[in-house]
Amino acid sequence: MTTFASGTDTLTRDALTVLQPGFTGTTAPDWLLRRLGEGLASVGLFGRNIASPEQLAALTAQLRAERDDVLVAIDEEGGDVTRLEVRTGSSFPGNNALGAVDDVELTRDVAAELGRRLAACGVNLNWAPSADVNSNPSNPVIGVRSFGADTGLVARHTAAYVTGLQSAGVAACTKHFPGHGDTAVDSHHALPRIDVDTSVLQSRELAPFRAAIAAGTRAVMSAHILIPALDPDRPATLSPRALTELLRGELGYDGLIVTDGMEMQAIAGTYGIERGSVLAVAAGADAICVGGGLADDETVRRLRDALVSAVRAGDLPEERLADAADRVRALARWTAAAAAADTERTPDTEVGLRAARRALRTTAAKAFTPLTEPPYVAALTPVANIAVGDETPWGVAAELFRLLPGTETGSFTGEDAGGTALAAAGPRRIVAVVRDEHRHPWMASALDTLLAARPDTIVVEMGLPQATPRGALHIATHGAARVCGRAAAEVIAGV
Repeated sequence: MTTFASGTDTLTRDALTVLQPGFTGTTAPDWLLRRLGEGLASVGLFGRNIASPEQLAALTAQLRAERDDVLVAIDEEGGDVTRLEVRTGSSFPGNNALGAVDDVELTRDVAAELGRRLAACGVNLNWAPSADVNSNPSNPVIGVRSFGADTGLVARHTAAYVTGLQSAGVAACTKHFPGHGDTAVDSHHALPRIDVDTSVLQSRELAPFRAAIAAGTRAVMSAHILIPALDPDRPATLSPRALTELLRGELGYDGLIVTDGMEMQAIAGTYGIERGSVLAVAAGADAICVGGGLADDETVRRLRDALVSAVRAGDLPEERLADAADRVRALARWTAAAAAADTERTPDTEVGLRAARRALRTTAAKAFTPLTEPPYVAALTPVANIAVGDETPWGVAAELFRLLPGTETGSFTGEDAGGTALAAAGPRRIVAVVRDEHRHPWMASALDTLLAARPDTIVVEMGLPQATPRGALHIATHGAARVCGRAAAEVIAGV
């Protein structure tokens, strides 16, 4: 078993135990290995840490050589938010595509295969699934990360996802409690506010979390959102009413509570990460997620010292910190037991593609004739939200090039996007790829321009299909994962 460094007292070890920091690079830095020896119990991985499955497996083995029961967490939702396949696009469609199919067995199978791949690389905690009911179509950060806008659908697929993921020995972390779906603000940038009464919160936002808890989710992630009906003063991550009274008390949840990233501006820009972390643990959180933006030893030291100082000053009960650390260790024990119990499962490498194909919705004004000549793919590209990132490729161009060699492509944005795309396309048939047309007036205007000049333009919507379908063929993929692009390309090329 792990041997802790001498001289590390219990209070300091507990403060390190509740942190889930990130780091840069594809191997573990010396400072991280040293902190593991001092009591750090979790590490968070992001796309910057992953080059290949083999490299990831070597990295997690390096971490476990220092601490055998370390929790290795990752933000791998599949679909638009992927870290395993950050440079290629995901082999799995995201939640919205699974919700569009509405086959809970398929959702369970997709999550189980994703869990199998994570476990094979040594990852045992996944910050997924998103249980948010996307009731606000203008939501800038959830969107296709949600199973949908219907509460019952989101609840049953959240439960299926939790079951599938944990069947592979990977702990699910259901997020973003108590629900981030009805926001028009991204909590990476500011503090969102949801003005709903308690009855709506109970019937809509909380239903998927009840389903996740019933399915045995091992972790829940809190949201940096202010819901005045629940707590008029503090966002859920820092609210005893949200975490202790509601989640622990009323919903009866006894697993690990993880915060969303503490460097997000909803917390860092209002409370600061040190005070925010102390308030979060005092409110009932057990693990502090940090490292998406702040990924160094100094951040770990600052948060460790803030927690220790708060206990010594009487601002944070020592038993609350000890309880939080115990919950982290309990989850580590569960993952070890689950990994030992999991038998070698048969890979189902095509389940993601099957799901993506079933999620497609096509609309055509008349019978569509598949293309036989290489088209021009005009990608009308919005700014990606931070959760998705801009390093992951998306669209249909690469897959169309595979099926129709000679396919060309370009990316366009802004007021002149339509005219510029027309000029670039020349005489070629145009495939216009959009992402959330309904949220971007410039994108709708560009489509107007393209369709006025070239009515035979094919439109592929890879975000939420809220805008009225138009074009010679309109394909809604319900997400921008690589497999979603492949499924759309197969329809366009008739294969």
